[in-house]
Amino acid sequence: MVPNEISKLELIQARISFIPEGWKLDKVGEALNIKNNFRKPISQEVRSLIPGPYPYYGPTKIQDHIADYEQDGIYALIGEDGDHFLKYETMRQTQFISGKCTVNNHAHIIESSDTCDSEWFYIYFQYRNITNFLSRQGAGRFKLNKATLEKLPLLVPPLPEQQKIAKILSTWDKAISATERLIENSTQQKKALMQQLLTGKKRLLDESGKRFEGEWEERTLIDAGMTVTDGDRGKEYPNSSEFYDKGDYLFLSAKNVTKKGFLFEETQFISKEKYEKLGKGIVNRGDVVLTTRGTVGQTAYYDDSVQYDFLRVNSGMVTLGCNNSELESNFFYALTNSSLFTRQVDSLTFGSAQPQLTIKIIKSLKVPIPSIPEQQKIATVLTNADKEIELLEQQLADLQQEKKALMQVLLTGKKRVVVDRSI
Repeated sequence: MVPNEISKLELIQARISFIPEGWKLDKVGEALNIKNNFRKPISQEVRSLIPGPYPYYGPTKIQDHIADYEQDGIYALIGEDGDHFLKYETMRQTQFISGKCTVNNHAHIIESSDTCDSEWFYIYFQYRNITNFLSRQGAGRFKLNKATLEKLPLLVPPLPEQQKIAKILSTWDKAISATERLIENSTQQKKALMQQLLTGKKRLLDESGKRFEGEWEERTLIDAGMTVTDGDRGKEYPNSSEFYDKGDYLFLSAKNVTKKGFLFEETQFISKEKYEKLGKGIVNRGDVVLTTRGTVGQTAYYDDSVQYDFLRVNSGMVTLGCNNSELESNFFYALTNSSLFTRQVDSLTFGSAQPQLTIKIIKSLKVPIPSIPEQQKIATVLTNADKEIELLEQQLADLQQEKKALMQVLLTGKKRVVVDRSI
């Protein structure tokens, strides 16, 4: 149902298709109270002199904790400027705060009214695209000033319905927060486990149930029998016209290697003929790829989980092969993600404008070498820890997707809730 006073243009600008029965399309400045007079900017230098228990909020998060406070109540916040407006699908634009705190001058403060709850504002604009209302501040930067905020349209259900929707969505928020904590705890536990296992401080049990014994040796990669091969830098380097959006023959650059391994979202493919003509950079199953320019030291493991069979890398990477060496590939990959390895890489990286490592330096990197059976046991334990984290991350992604799908129907009135009379 569209009231006569609401035009189609206003619906389009508000990015809604209809107004549910009993709801109204209002403006933020009319539905809620904007309390920007509560804001107080405090420089980082001053904050460092007054540490304390009270949160100091910026546009998207808590920036500090200080000894004093300006507000003591329940409010929603939305940033005045920042890149959160462009990342609204994955990054929350709003915050919901309560208790004693201080808000800086880069966040608008929203207070409840008799007809609209500040929590409804927090939920409604959390992931909402409002870029068509914002003013630009250079490429990719937007600003939401108070005058524009006052004119922002929002659907307003009756107050009891707002509160019921907020209660429903809070169930997902609690589950998401709990899963995020589990991921953080599991990640920290894995780091501690890596520190113990990859230094020999903690020894695992062998197949007979006895603890592994014996001293570990420390050797350079080349002395351990590893192959270190440079990426392709020859005349057959493909130019942009020879790349394809899909295919079987991948040609990777450093952007395809991240802290979590290979990233295949922005991949480039070349022809079989071009792939075979490239002089270097072939990647075999079991190899570890290491970035050597720009963001130096990122690694990815080419194991059986990678769906592509034909990989080559450019001159910004090297391939590290464990075949016929004293290192088991899963164990070595775990080592490359440990502080034992990364500290060496950081200390040997040179060049300020374009940080890099040479193949000669990489060959000289030192690693501890236990027996192959112990390496395999360590790799299995750490792989299982990774799988546990991956499972939690998938659960988190599922919860976030479920919440967004629920928001799509609840915040638009496409699905109505039954209001409890006791609310």
